[in-house]
Amino acid sequence: MVWLPTCILAFAVLAAVTGWLRLVEPGTSHVEALKTGGLAAASVVALYGLWLNDRRRRVEERRQEQEDLRIAHDRERVADERFAKSVELLGHAGDQVRLGAMHALANLARSRREYTQTVLDVLCAYLRRPFALGEDDLEKQVRLTAQRLVGALLPAAGSDGPDYDLDLTGATLEYLDLSGRRIGELTMRRANLHQATALYEAEIRGPAWFTAATAHYRFVAHRTTFHDKAWFSGFVAVGPADFSGARFLGETKFSRARFQDTMRSAAQPSPGPIPG
Repeated sequence: MVWLPTCILAFAVLAAVTGWLRLVEPGTSHVEALKTGGLAAASVVALYGLWLNDRRRRVEERRQEQEDLRIAHDRERVADERFAKSVELLGHAGDQVRLGAMHALANLARSRREYTQTVLDVLCAYLRRPFALGEDDLEKQVRLTAQRLVGALLPAAGSDGPDYDLDLTGATLEYLDLSGRRIGELTMRRANLHQATALYEAEIRGPAWFTAATAHYRFVAHRTTFHDKAWFSGFVAVGPADFSGARFLGETKFSRARFQDTMRSAAQPSPGPIPG
């Protein structure tokens, strides 16, 4: 539809330029006038070609954008379905099914980083479920796997990127190891920590809440950095507690804390108050 008007315009330009040259410069030969007019007409056609190519490019870009949006939407839908199915399987009676669901969630968090905090929240919620040590060895293995996955999903201490929070309020934990990890807010109020609890060289960038938590065996916070509040009010360490080399950069509180075994104190205490 546009090609015919373009041809008519090009012919009109050819005739106009040729006639104009013959009028203003009578000495110009007919052949030279036609050549000049032909160049002008060719310019019109070339401009049309450029416009047409640009239009095709924009159409292709819009089509590609729509295709990219469709692919992204499909990926998000599949990820949401995987997440929902995995969360549903966490309530399955079979321990192997629950283990598979946890690994599926962890893989989803690794491939889609926007899911990391949500997956950590789900794993922490699982660990907050009531559990009595020594009653169910299969469930114990599932919980140990959840703890390992939580540690693996956290970034390394000193690295850049988003901070992820952990809420383990009231959780019963065994061999919890968050050594060398970077954590946002760490909430472990009333948690029961069995066997060794390792925060060795961890970096806690948000508040750390250990209020009324109990470490039933070894608690290691050697060279741990607490950037914000570190609240150990009512904390009980039944076994050895190691805070050597720890750095408390925010307000810190150990009121009513009890250490029933050896305690190695922080080599670099907080500049702020440490009541109690």
